[in-house]
Amino acid sequence: MKLTWLGHSGFRLEIEDAVILIDPWLSGNPVFPEDRRDEAIRGATHILLTHGHGDHSGDTLAIAKELKIPAAGIYDLINFWQNRHGIEGIGFNKGGTVDLGGAQVTMVNASHSSSLDGPEGPVYAGHESGYMIAGEGHVIYVSGDTDIMADMGWMGEYHQPDIGILCAGGHFTMDMKRAAFAARKYFDFRTVIPCHYKTFPLLEQSAEALRDGLPGVEVIEPEVLKPITL
Repeated sequence: MKLTWLGHSGFRLEIEDAVILIDPWLSGNPVFPEDRRDEAIRGATHILLTHGHGDHSGDTLAIAKELKIPAAGIYDLINFWQNRHGIEGIGFNKGGTVDLGGAQVTMVNASHSSSLDGPEGPVYAGHESGYMIAGEGHVIYVSGDTDIMADMGWMGEYHQPDIGILCAGGHFTMDMKRAAFAARKYFDFRTVIPCHYKTFPLLEQSAEALRDGLPGVEVIEPEVLKPITL
């Protein structure tokens, strides 16, 4: 299983028979080298979206049309895009599980907001979400954009993820200290990978506080387009 950071909250996950692009914001992403776009999306089989904000959904429609692959995510947004833009979609909702190339993907709660840019302001884009992705003997928790939630208690107990991909940049989401607290209190991770940081000066630039808050856990600071084998 390989995980490759695409900057911000974007990842390329190679798991089972799937190559899943999670929150693929490439165009205009200040930390993603756009001349390597083809490399990032090559062979992708699915797109998985946590919510509608442009720094997560940005390249979803373009990639879905170019590669003729389905976008999976909250029913409201995916159904809208299917009807408006003609993409292939897999719309589901919290508590639902879908099979993406052999990986079992369950949508879980997040605490944030979700919208698309409209001509007169933000447009409803369904609810924000996170995911539990099970495959190859692992369960990966993709937090999406969120703060600490009591829901993490049952989510950790029920799904028992060993890998956490946690938003941790602060201002719009948990910061590094809050992400470390959530990981200690609610989960038993073997590996934690931070995201939604470094992109802008407003966000945290280092995962030092996350690492300090999780003794005994492997905290990996990802590098853009450098694969991590899990």
